[in-house]
Amino acid sequence: MSLLLIKNGLIVDTEWTRHSDILVDGAKIVRIAPHIDESKLPLGSNVIHADGLCVLPGIIDAHTHYHLVSRGTVTADSFEEGSKLAAYGGVTTVVDFADDNKSSLLDSLSARRKEMSPMAIDYALHQGVYSYREGIEDELAELKAAGCGTLKIFTTYRDVGYLVEKREELKAIFSAAHELGLMVTIHCEDDKLIEEIGRSWKGGYAPIDHASLRPSEVEAAAIRYVGGIAEEIGMSIYVVHLSSKAGLEAVRELRARGVTVNVETTPHYLFLDKSRLEGPDGPLYVMTPPLRTKEDNEALQEALLEGEIQVVATDHCSFTREQKLSSDDCRTIYPGIPGTEELLPLINTFAHTSGKLSLSQVVNLLSTSPAKLFGLYPEKGVLREGSDADIVLFHPEWSWTLSADTLHSAAGYTAYEGFPVTGKVVMTYLRGRLIMGDGIYLGIKGDGKFIRVKR
Repeated sequence: MSLLLIKNGLIVDTEWTRHSDILVDGAKIVRIAPHIDESKLPLGSNVIHADGLCVLPGIIDAHTHYHLVSRGTVTADSFEEGSKLAAYGGVTTVVDFADDNKSSLLDSLSARRKEMSPMAIDYALHQGVYSYREGIEDELAELKAAGCGTLKIFTTYRDVGYLVEKREELKAIFSAAHELGLMVTIHCEDDKLIEEIGRSWKGGYAPIDHASLRPSEVEAAAIRYVGGIAEEIGMSIYVVHLSSKAGLEAVRELRARGVTVNVETTPHYLFLDKSRLEGPDGPLYVMTPPLRTKEDNEALQEALLEGEIQVVATDHCSFTREQKLSSDDCRTIYPGIPGTEELLPLINTFAHTSGKLSLSQVVNLLSTSPAKLFGLYPEKGVLREGSDADIVLFHPEWSWTLSADTLHSAAGYTAYEGFPVTGKVVMTYLRGRLIMGDGIYLGIKGDGKFIRVKR
């Protein structure tokens, strides 16, 4: 592969911003300097002039569900389609999920890796753990040896077999993970409270009722529950897709007691409220946890600005309009929305309009912090000599509108239809190779790599 030189861009890293040139040899960044003389490069070197553009490390969407088989169907975005839409959004790495087959975590991980072989961008995996069983400690050790550093735990979905019901068994899983240095991520909704609400519910089951059937109190209760276990063990935890002010208050209570709680939220919990669940298109906006109130949006936005949230990811789980609108009963509507491609422009726009968040902080939320938390750093999440040449050329002032016509998900719709945004990806490089440039997708099926976590 010939050398790649990116000249005159504004390099934006978490720790600094400066005009510099970046030299790439093969898959790696080999030099960063104020001026690199292109005339001294070998014949055939590729020189990109990035005047007026920001140069960012590849974005990491730390929460995706591509090609998810669920409820007798499969999500709209395959691994190939997910790779494509990610490249358009400057996302070069995703962290997807492997389900627990309840017999071997290693087999579960291996099966998901095999499924993901068509990926054209890089990926790591969170491994679901849905039961405690004899020998789970050995299974977790095998998982770590195989390069997976993160577990996914649910505190709900007993009806489909995801819930570890006994506290002592959940604590044993937490303890074993802590001993091995594995990160534990948790979907926090209290299953018992949800079932109690469901039994006494006198209302209907329209999309808007989803918000009442799974209120913010169930999120807060589950956060306190898993936080209490973490406190007893002396370990950190990671709360996925925080959706509510009540959940945020529970996080603050735990932190005040000395518990390290890493928090992820998503653009839909920052910018969409439950009024979207009303009307004929309500099913398009059903996801779990459900959308909340404007007050919840504002609380999470403020927490983001104050540094209380470590990661913004998307929980990308896309179904087509037809799939979503095939039911108007919130119990049977396919839950989830697309979001990977919209991630960077939405958060950049929020930073731009708030005036309180720098582009360096955006890079931290969307790239550096997830890379560090999930053991991908410094291979990913940073522009440094020796790091992977995952590079995004980004026009920070480009004004455009999010719509089904301007995005690339096979879902055929976006939950952010009509949103004006500022900032657009111009070029995306994966390990030194251009995978999207000037609106043309150049990703290669199967070129994505499984990234082994370093812990």
